[in-house]
Amino acid sequence: MNYNSTRNKNTVVSASQAIAQGISDEGGLFVPQSLPQYTLDDIKALAAADYRGRAKKIMGDFLSDFTFDEISESVDAAYTAEKFGSDNPAPISYIECGDRKISLLELWHGPTSAFKDMALQILPHLLTKSVKKTYNGKEAVILVATSGDTGKAALEGFKDVPGTKIIVFYPVDGVSPMQKRQMATQQGKNVSVAAIKGNFDDAQTGVKKIFTNPDIKNKLAENNLLFSSANSINWGRLLPQIVYYFSAYCDMVNEGKINLGDKINVAVPTGNFGNILASFYAMNMGLPINKFICASNSNNVLTDFIRTGTYDKKRHFYTTISPSMDILVSSNLERLLYHLTDGNAEKVASWMKELSENGAYTVDDEIKAKLSNLFWGGFCDDENTKKTIGSLYENENYLSDTHTAVAVNVYEQYAKETGDNTPTVIASTASPYKFAKSVLTAITDEELPNDEFAMVDELSAKTKTQVPAPLAALKNAQERFSFECEVDEMPQTVLSSLNIG
Repeated sequence: MNYNSTRNKNTVVSASQAIAQGISDEGGLFVPQSLPQYTLDDIKALAAADYRGRAKKIMGDFLSDFTFDEISESVDAAYTAEKFGSDNPAPISYIECGDRKISLLELWHGPTSAFKDMALQILPHLLTKSVKKTYNGKEAVILVATSGDTGKAALEGFKDVPGTKIIVFYPVDGVSPMQKRQMATQQGKNVSVAAIKGNFDDAQTGVKKIFTNPDIKNKLAENNLLFSSANSINWGRLLPQIVYYFSAYCDMVNEGKINLGDKINVAVPTGNFGNILASFYAMNMGLPINKFICASNSNNVLTDFIRTGTYDKKRHFYTTISPSMDILVSSNLERLLYHLTDGNAEKVASWMKELSENGAYTVDDEIKAKLSNLFWGGFCDDENTKKTIGSLYENENYLSDTHTAVAVNVYEQYAKETGDNTPTVIASTASPYKFAKSVLTAITDEELPNDEFAMVDELSAKTKTQVPAPLAALKNAQERFSFECEVDEMPQTVLSSLNIG
């Protein structure tokens, strides 16, 4: 299987080159030329396997220039019980939401307590193998922009991985205190972290510009280095996410929640559109999905796009209690547009150019109709996010983080508006302990302590739930990174971090 660029169909690369390179030279994203097709018998066979077996099958069908042993080695190293707490890294909690039953797909049991671990524990294995296949002898420089969770998950995944260096940029006031501490205390000889004086979109745009800057790329080449990405613009980040939607369906069949062949809905809290796009790929491979419910916070650019066909980033940017979704430029939407236009790279490139130059674009009526048929968009502000957290805890004794609560709230909006009772999987994307202050204020009116870790302890005591060990360990961790820079200083920061500028 080979891969094209979303902006130039004449660009054709192997899986390993797509992963190693991260982004196409002209700024497009790599997409598979075709998708493997799974019948119900194939899904039945997946249901008989464990999570690692499912991952090996699905990834093997996309990574045709990897050997089975290479894929097995990567999967087995990534999804261990030691890292995820059990042999199933993505378990489901079943709760009632009003008069409806929902399935919360918990993707946050990994070492950084966020769903990004599901991809970023395996990406270092895939990427180092890819670099060896395509750029043997070079060292990969992993460049990351984060709105909170990706940064720590990438740092943890690539920590001390031979042949790699990783540099993470995050918005100085755009992550939670726990997320900031996770990154500031990161261990590893090959890691670097910088806060930028701007928002996530500034960081993401800055990283993309660095990727395609010929002068910087030449400097890296002179030092036997090459750029790659751990953001979901990298196919190696997105591919592992397809697995957990198939796995969730298999688990629901095995546990008698649905019958093989029944359709499900998928509701996902998303900012950069990668997580929900993975479920779109799963559907197009044969997974029976009825509707994609795209949940946004007050930065509701995706909601408006799904409803109107116009993507307009020229709007107020909100800093919310669900910071990983504080995004106005959803990179992975480009991949969806490529597929909805049947691979019309010229049209996609023109829309992306409009977005870059004018801050907005409008798709044609045919694409708008396809969007409306597949997706339903809604958003939830901070007040209703807290109400949802409180309701889930009071009625179901389920403690939710601020991102999962957005998805639950938007799902409730969808069900009320449409009357659709299709069994629904909601992606639960982070531990509530990463956002202790917001979660505490949602479940109690009592005065809160000032210290972040005192809040964590109080949340644990009040709810009788356990603080994830990696988060508890941060209390006494030594801070290593406190550097801040302006957005236009990002290129020099990269070169300085690599000691080549």
